[in-house]
Amino acid sequence: MTQADLADRIGVTRQTVIAIERGRYSPSLEVAFQIARVFGVPLDEVFQYPDTEA
Repeated sequence: MTQADLADRIGVTRQTVIAIERGRYSPSLEVAFQIARVFGVPLDEVFQYPDTEA
């Protein structure tokens, strides 16, 4: 699947998908769930929040 295909399926621009992939943009919760749904995986397999506890 191309970045453009994913962008079309989740309703964002290709540039947004690129920014998410590069860690320059954190998607909304809705977009994050849409991405996980497209790939058929749980949300935590696509996105993880860094553990800041030492």
